Amino acid sequence: MSDSNKAADISVRRAEMADAAALADLMTQLGYPTRTSEMEMRMEAIFADNNYMTFVAVSEGRICGMIGTRISYSYEHNSPGGAILALVVSDQARGRGVGQELIKAAEIAFAERNIRRLAVYTHFRRTEAHEFYEKVGYTKNGFRLVKELEISVD
Repeated sequence: MSDSNKAADISVRRAEMADAAALADLMTQLGYPTRTSEMEMRMEAIFADNNYMTFVAVSEGRICGMIGTRISYSYEHNSPGGAILALVVSDQARGRGVGQELIKAAEIAFAERNIRRLAVYTHFRRTEAHEFYEKVGYTKNGFRLVKELEISVD
């Protein structure tokens, strides 16, 4: 089966609030346990900000993947850049071209907004994801460090 045939039964569309349960399940599969109510809260804030876009992949009437993106300014460049903040394909749909279709939809949406420079965020341990991103044209150019702050309210 060719890649085009694998992706033939996959459609990609903008996410809707009604997708919150499926998105919560996908976040949980990605390793971030999420309740539907939490995803609804997150999506409410994300949908209110035009710098974010969320797409879902649908196959046989079911959501089988999602990609979440953001546009932002930086200190390093004159024009805004795009970031892929989350990409997940359901366990049952992996290897069918879903990720590539989601990447394509996100890249088209970025290009339509004149965004030319893209970055992707992925965990060190996700080596298969690194290989996937390199396969679709992304290159490693650094890494990020993370710190969780202790917040005390006095």
